Amino acid sequence: MVSGRDEEDAVTSILLVDDGPVRVLTFNRPDQLNALDDDSRLGLVEALRRFEDDPAVAVLVITGAGTAFSAGGDLDSLQRLHDDAGYRQASMDEAGELVDVMLALSKPVIAAVNGPAVGLGCSVTQLCDIVLAAEGAWFADPHVSVGLVAGDGGALLWPLSVGPLKAKEHLFTGDRLSADEAVRLGLANRVVPAGELLDQALALAGRLAAQPQQALRDTKRAINLQLRAVAATVMPFATAAEGASAAADDLPERIAAMRRRPSR
Repeated sequence: MVSGRDEEDAVTSILLVDDGPVRVLTFNRPDQLNALDDDSRLGLVEALRRFEDDPAVAVLVITGAGTAFSAGGDLDSLQRLHDDAGYRQASMDEAGELVDVMLALSKPVIAAVNGPAVGLGCSVTQLCDIVLAAEGAWFADPHVSVGLVAGDGGALLWPLSVGPLKAKEHLFTGDRLSADEAVRLGLANRVVPAGELLDQALALAGRLAAQPQQALRDTKRAINLQLRAVAATVMPFATAAEGASAAADDLPERIAAMRRRPSR
């Protein structure tokens, strides 16, 4: 990729690079499979707002460093979610804010899913407008299996992507979906060779950047008005319910079991 200005955010877990009218946002915690901790969640929201407000940038591509797109919530944050009621409320507010911010964007966002997209990471892909998945990538939302309500996006977004019946099956079980299965069900647009993922995402982004911008953006706004109306109904209950589930007595045992696993 030929880069214009390299711009590393003050939050180093989020990297931003501009290539003409296209901005690439990279989750940059590869050793943690790009799990989203407090800094990266806040950095993501700030980066999205800056993208929307920057007249020089027309399209955003979101991807992950290393072998994962994002493993979802950070385990240290999850433990604090259980232990600290004030932090729990703030985190649920932030979850609703992320959904609001992404659904309010007028410019196109492409997810280049280079590896596992799990939990909140999977929700981010479904808040994007087009999802390209590398061969070998997979999608899952294991909130329920961990003992949490899928409130930070899953309960809203999966039914819209795959329909209520399939959404219930996969949210209730937390089962993984391969890239091919994700395309078949509607979580992704297409599968591309891993080595071509970013190039294809950038080519598509360049094509969108060359489209008539008012027509493109107002078409997105019109579609997202429907999604925002559903979000206004679902998200207040879903985030409150997830917060309540995070206070459950058995959650620390489940977190400890997750830490013992060789990989997430």
